[in-house]
Amino acid sequence: VPTSNLDEGFKGVNWALLVGAVPRKQGMERKDLLGINGKIFTGQGNAIAKNAAADVRVLVVGNPCNTNSLIAMNNAPGVPGDRFFAMTMLDENRAKTQLAKKASVDVTAVTNLAIWGNHSATMYPDFFNTKINGRPVPEVISHREWLEKDFIATVQQRGAAIIKARGLSSAASAANAVVDTVHNLTMPTKPGDWFSVSVCTPGDYGIEKGLIFSYPIRTDGKKWEIVQGVPLNDFSKAKIAATEAELKEEKSLVADLLPK
Repeated sequence: VPTSNLDEGFKGVNWALLVGAVPRKQGMERKDLLGINGKIFTGQGNAIAKNAAADVRVLVVGNPCNTNSLIAMNNAPGVPGDRFFAMTMLDENRAKTQLAKKASVDVTAVTNLAIWGNHSATMYPDFFNTKINGRPVPEVISHREWLEKDFIATVQQRGAAIIKARGLSSAASAANAVVDTVHNLTMPTKPGDWFSVSVCTPGDYGIEKGLIFSYPIRTDGKKWEIVQGVPLNDFSKAKIAATEAELKEEKSLVADLLPK
């Protein structure tokens, strides 16, 4: 039903894909979007709580998607926090492509790639635990400096590079990532593998409870869970701490949009 009425638009929905946000333009930082877009997501959260189906799940794509999801979740009374997600599959897909190209393999050979944290320039694509044809990435790609610097920076800055090239943020690749995310959350995860999506953290891996934070996730097709016991070295812990700090800062900047 094409409509600009939120109550009508969210009536009975099982999946709400929140892509509507003022797009980031060249020269804009994601923080510039927080105030502009935050108010959109208070209204959408309210409308979802009032009108959506009892089993509704909400995937936020419009940026800054983690904090927009946080705003929507906090303005949707009665909808459990574990129903709210923010998309980091686009980042996972980009990271897998970079590793596959470097190793001269098909992208399907790359598994267990987790994006940790915020969908922003602080996100951490964890190559240490990623596998290529079942082998750890550092064994397959021995160029450690490329992994720690070029690879991470390319994934973190890919969104900005696309905006610079076409004047707008990504479109088709983001749409594909939405499809991948919904598929991954509704179909059982392949044994031993995981995928990336931002969820409302219960505090796992020491992250501040209640943030919308990207983790390695798996699901039986009905209920998702954060993969436990993923080893993190000091390099990874520092990257994860940096992206958590950014999310905490974003949360403080939109405090007036979060009901007390």
